[in-house]
Amino acid sequence: MTTLTPVLTKRWGKANSWRLAEYQADGGYQAARKALTMEPQAIVDLVKAAGLRGRGGAGFPAGTKWSFLPKPDGGPRYLVVNADESEPGTCKDMPMLMADPHMLLEGMIITSWAIGCHHAFIYLRGEVVHVYRRLLRAIEEARAAGILGDHVLGTDYQLEITAHAGGGAYICGEETALLDSLEGKRGQPRLKPPFPAAEGLYARPTVINNVETISQVPPIILGGADWFGSMGTEKSHGFGIFSLSGHVQRPGQYEAPFGVTMRELIDMAGGIREGHKLKFWMPGGASTSMFTEEQLDLNLDYDNVIQAGSMLGTRALQVFDDTVCVVRVVSRWMEFYAHESCGKCTPCREGTAWLRDTLCRIEAGGGTPADMDVLGDIPASIGGCFCPLGAGAPLALNSSLKYFRDEYEEHIRLGRCPFDRAATTAFNGEVA
Repeated sequence: MTTLTPVLTKRWGKANSWRLAEYQADGGYQAARKALTMEPQAIVDLVKAAGLRGRGGAGFPAGTKWSFLPKPDGGPRYLVVNADESEPGTCKDMPMLMADPHMLLEGMIITSWAIGCHHAFIYLRGEVVHVYRRLLRAIEEARAAGILGDHVLGTDYQLEITAHAGGGAYICGEETALLDSLEGKRGQPRLKPPFPAAEGLYARPTVINNVETISQVPPIILGGADWFGSMGTEKSHGFGIFSLSGHVQRPGQYEAPFGVTMRELIDMAGGIREGHKLKFWMPGGASTSMFTEEQLDLNLDYDNVIQAGSMLGTRALQVFDDTVCVVRVVSRWMEFYAHESCGKCTPCREGTAWLRDTLCRIEAGGGTPADMDVLGDIPASIGGCFCPLGAGAPLALNSSLKYFRDEYEEHIRLGRCPFDRAATTAFNGEVA
């Protein structure tokens, strides 16, 4: 049995864990003090040696990403933290900011020093007002204590951190759409190249990382590359927060090393709810391909999950038992993607809407055999967009047809949902 590794979550549940005094009492900002005595390149090299991969979903090596910045030219360069946690099922960054915002601020100080940044930004999903207020309070505490400002921790280094509440759009989780929104424009993805490392925020060199990625920098500074690499797998070093939701006894956040299996995590969560059995599960949120019991013993790291036909993403592990209608679940997700498509790319804008209408029609009892051809043909036409939303939207659908095609066909044959007769009304020609 894999043991949990409470590093990011070790203060969760403690009284006033979000306050500066409590963070400092537990050794907070010691990593930043140490980092400010190091050469910036040494920090980048340490993060590379540790093998820290981005925890926002892509899994790209963080130190390598920092190295893409061009040489200093006397102009500003920026760090932007992506806290626009919007993927269905993802729920790790917001709890981190609520329970321990100073760990993120400390990571931002270290990262900013490493890349030569003097003004960093946190782009937060706008609906989470309670998180925004807590983050603002933490920044105020740090500034009042001399941790931020003109003399960071008593040095000559200057750094300001700005928390920005976004407009509440899923598309702004994509890094270039986030930058446009942060600049006051409509959040839509940009054509790449140029990449943010060369022309990011205000057309200046910019590093964009997820909340969890930056929060793991302070432990690496204190623990070292060997300590971090001693956990996880060969290509996915360290630990991460696995968010278990759905039909388990104890849903929640489980911080474990990469390589843990879904079977182990479900056991930690008390198993599937009583009287039922697992039907399918999502390894990385709704934008990934679903798995079944066959993959319960798969080692969960970036490469293994890709080889098995899905993506680990943000480790939003959603569990569904045998009471669930697959068609209903996938149709709800497709409603989300059709609504959240920014509309810039025609394949995504039109394709997600067609899939939404077709799925809702089948789920409502008005499907025809021809609809199965639509579900099979359209997903291949949605690729080639400015961002991954279009390509990711049909992944759950494609895998559900692989494992549960008979359920779709049964909806069409019966003219209703076979799982919940009371909730299924006669189809009247309107999309649900």
